[in-house]
Amino acid sequence: MLTGELEKSCTVTKGPNHGAAPIPEEGKWVRARDVKDIAGFAHGCGTCAPQMGTCKLTLNVKDGIIQEALIEHIGCSGMTHSAAMAAEILPGKTIMEALNTDLVCDATNSAMKALFLQIVYGRTQTSFSDGGLPIGAAWEDLGAGVRSQVGTSYGTLARGPRYLETTEGHIVRMGLDENGEVIGYEFVHLGKMMEYIAKGMSPNDAFAKAKGTYGRFAEAVKQIDPRRE
Repeated sequence: MLTGELEKSCTVTKGPNHGAAPIPEEGKWVRARDVKDIAGFAHGCGTCAPQMGTCKLTLNVKDGIIQEALIEHIGCSGMTHSAAMAAEILPGKTIMEALNTDLVCDATNSAMKALFLQIVYGRTQTSFSDGGLPIGAAWEDLGAGVRSQVGTSYGTLARGPRYLETTEGHIVRMGLDENGEVIGYEFVHLGKMMEYIAKGMSPNDAFAKAKGTYGRFAEAVKQIDPRRE
């Protein structure tokens, strides 16, 4: 249906007709025209409207369909429960469906929007990886002990910094030098500790075996519990 003005107009032939520009997808250059033409493994982050927390979303997409999803949240308790629901909702949906699906938490929806743009433009972790990554790659991305890699620290002008959690694990003690500066810390890898307990080791033995140190902790002149001292 055309307007009256266009009905009276003549036709001018359109010249350029080269289609979509190719994007890198799992080791191939693809001219994506349909959802099924999209593939890739990528991460994206989003926040909820009141900025109370964030979601890191990892998707593995094959032929336009989400094959696996890793949902990691930091924020309110409602967010963590939303992650459980999103893990059921996302796999099996096309990326277009996922973009227009209620993923329960606004931070997850926001992460999905960011991730959609990355994937459909070919900005993925597997852009130049032949065949991409197998299903299960997002699970392996969690690392030893299958726990999210979280860094939590706290500091005040009055009492200085407190390291609470790093990639290595839960910080048990911080090591200070003669000037009171941090030179290392002792940690317990909670994922490994729970694995040891599940295999029958006593909690005390598992706690001791899962411990480690970072930096010059052994040289510390003072050791403190960052949560109580």
